[in-house]
Amino acid sequence: MDDKAVEQADEPNYVAGPWWADLGTWGAIALIAFGGIATAWVFLRLPGTPQESALGYHGAAKLIAIGLVTLGCTLMGRRRGQPTAGEKTDEQEHA
Repeated sequence: MDDKAVEQADEPNYVAGPWWADLGTWGAIALIAFGGIATAWVFLRLPGTPQESALGYHGAAKLIAIGLVTLGCTLMGRRRGQPTAGEKTDEQEHA
């Protein structure tokens, strides 16, 4: 067995996620805002707008959708980490 085979066996299997996976709350808000700006850009037919406006709207809608999903997942993840009103934390039980 050579050294390369040993090194490859020791490394964890790393699978790269999508580019938006680690944006967080502010990154998601920025995506939504950028999608809104892109929509306005296409609506006003400013320079750089595609000939077929549906392509511009489609790209802007994808940005907004990814931002909304990322924002929702981030906020739901934070909410799941907090205790609900009926649950007591360790500090409340000791008091």
